[in-house]
Amino acid sequence: MSTTTPLHRLFTAQRHHRRTVIAAALCSVINKVLDLAPPVLIGAAVDVVVEKEDSFIAGMGVTDVGDQLVVLAIFTVLIWAGESVFEYLYSLFWRNLAQTTQHELRVGAYGHIQDLDMGWFGDQSRGELMSILNDDINQLERFLDEGANDLLQVLTTVVVVGATFFYISPEVAIWGIAPIPVVVWGSFRFQRRIAPRYTDVRQRVGELNAILNNNLTGIETIKSFTSEAREAKRVEVASAAYRSANRHAIRLSAAFSPLIRMAIVVGFTATLLVGGWQTLDGELAVGAYSVLIFLTQRLLWPLTRLGRTFDLYQRAMASTQRVLDLLDTQVKITAGATPVDKATVAGALEFSNISFAYPDREGVIDSVSFSVAAGQTVALVGPTGSGKTTVIRLLLRFYDPQKGTLTLDGQPLGGLDLASLRQSIAVVGQHPTLFPGTVAENIAYGCPGATREQVEAAGKVAEAHAFISTLPQGYDTRVGEDGHKLSGGQRQRVAIARAVIKDAPVLVFDEATSAVDNETEAALQRSLGRISEGRTTLVIAHRLSTIRSADLIVVLDGGRVVEQGTHDALVAARGLYARLWSVQTGEAA
Repeated sequence: MSTTTPLHRLFTAQRHHRRTVIAAALCSVINKVLDLAPPVLIGAAVDVVVEKEDSFIAGMGVTDVGDQLVVLAIFTVLIWAGESVFEYLYSLFWRNLAQTTQHELRVGAYGHIQDLDMGWFGDQSRGELMSILNDDINQLERFLDEGANDLLQVLTTVVVVGATFFYISPEVAIWGIAPIPVVVWGSFRFQRRIAPRYTDVRQRVGELNAILNNNLTGIETIKSFTSEAREAKRVEVASAAYRSANRHAIRLSAAFSPLIRMAIVVGFTATLLVGGWQTLDGELAVGAYSVLIFLTQRLLWPLTRLGRTFDLYQRAMASTQRVLDLLDTQVKITAGATPVDKATVAGALEFSNISFAYPDREGVIDSVSFSVAAGQTVALVGPTGSGKTTVIRLLLRFYDPQKGTLTLDGQPLGGLDLASLRQSIAVVGQHPTLFPGTVAENIAYGCPGATREQVEAAGKVAEAHAFISTLPQGYDTRVGEDGHKLSGGQRQRVAIARAVIKDAPVLVFDEATSAVDNETEAALQRSLGRISEGRTTLVIAHRLSTIRSADLIVVLDGGRVVEQGTHDALVAARGLYARLWSVQTGEAA
């Protein structure tokens, strides 16, 4: 985690927008300078009425009182027009910058998340990640949209009004700006105390989002176990913790503005009294006194907004810290330099003494070795937890082994380009993920440029075309979130069609038929048999009847290869495979 401030990290990350920031800041400053001009114009008008031919404007060569008022009117129109123009410009610059920064951070953070290894995902909460990608980035957008301009304009006000005060009357200036050090000190003290409270707020909202996300995903389970009341209570507790964290922050932030206002009263009252006494004594012109009175309010009153501005700032910085920490997370699985042309991949795989353990866990596989010839079908079997799925994850380089080497056509996977390696492998899992959209879009996910004819051809190979044709809009039927409008077997067939259209030289079937009925299983087996022809195929199966014809069966137990061979040879060997076979078929071991 970086030790620099979130604001510095943000400026570093967004330095390519430096010109926009400068332009926006310049427009904010000019707008505030023009906004401070009306009190000066009012003082000049008072000066004209009181002093007449001896006024300040008369000293500029305009001696007629009526003409002096016309000059003031012209200046007033020009200043107000200029103020409006620069208000439009700073709003345009800051708001567009806020939207652009929000967009770039969200897209960049999501893109970075996709590059992170699966081990990192195992330690994360989806709700927490959603909170960072949405709410945290939105907090930053709110600050850039409003807070940055407010801070600049307050600073401009202090500089311009302070200089004007000292020019007109140094004695009054000292009394008028006396509250500012108190306000600045209070602001920084407030900032230090409020920061950890908003960090806690961001943590609590992440926890709440995690629960909401998990519950909405598992709504069927909640209903089937009639645990609605229990889950509603969990949401209530998490929401109450979020509310409590916000209240803890609000108690401090709400007190800031009233305390600052009391300090401001001192400055305004001192200006009123000291400036009035000087005017009565003839030391200060009536017009100058009017300028001081009006500018005191312009100087001190905006400081009451510092509480809200710092509130926005601290919320934004707490969120920025989380977003940038995410962006700084190192990618552990790095791509190799050698591209893979799937058109020329033969598909020969070699696992040599592979050992692997997930973080903070004991080893899952230990010294696993086996070979898969190009075009061969190899099945991985064994008890639950024996390491079968882990072997597939290593093949896809979701993880890298701690020991041993894994090669494709004789080339170590670590030296191959990651994207093109995975393009060469098609996976059909036990619980395939379908995306919101149509059936056709989900099939074409494996080949985004596929034509409708190719999509339908893949559907026919996967024996999905018949059921798709009965859907309300056929291939244009929307499947719902995660394909919930389709049955388990229908989702599997769409997933197989997606693998067909990808046309990868290496196929992986991870328990692809374990959760369907016998008729659907038979149809899926026919589909798998057709698309496996001429391709290297790895099959993970608990139903041993589905892999009897495999060229090689690798039996895993306790993370080690305990047997290898064909079905008949393994049954004859009367080892672990034979015992598993006898359990499933009911035959005596």
